[in-house]
Amino acid sequence: HTILANNSSLAGHVSIDDYAILGGFTLVHQFCKIGSHIITAVNTVVFKDIPPYVIAAGYDAKPNGINAEGLKRRGFDPKIIAKIKEAYKILYRQGLSLNEAEEKIKLLSKDTEELNLYIDFIAKSTRGIIR
Repeated sequence: HTILANNSSLAGHVSIDDYAILGGFTLVHQFCKIGSHIITAVNTVVFKDIPPYVIAAGYDAKPNGINAEGLKRRGFDPKIIAKIKEAYKILYRQGLSLNEAEEKIKLLSKDTEELNLYIDFIAKSTRGIIR
């Protein structure tokens, strides 16, 4: 269920989770992990891991929100999408360290399996995540 648009290139040992969409001419550095339900813009260069649900763009990919439209199309409940947006804001907009953000997201993730995916991905990241 993953889409690689024209001229997307993956270096060795890259792992891509389900429902990821890599835009045209996206380049992914070796050993990077690409989370589920992400989307990259055209000409994105990825040097670090991209957590689930994130839109990434630019040379040295930066987060640009969550893939809300993709989540809607895949039948995610609007309440779950709102929680994912809240977790994104904690991780990227509050100026917290990765450990602090992870702890706040853990509190938010009670009874929300989709956010546990987020937490597990961050914990398993070996190259660090885009920030």
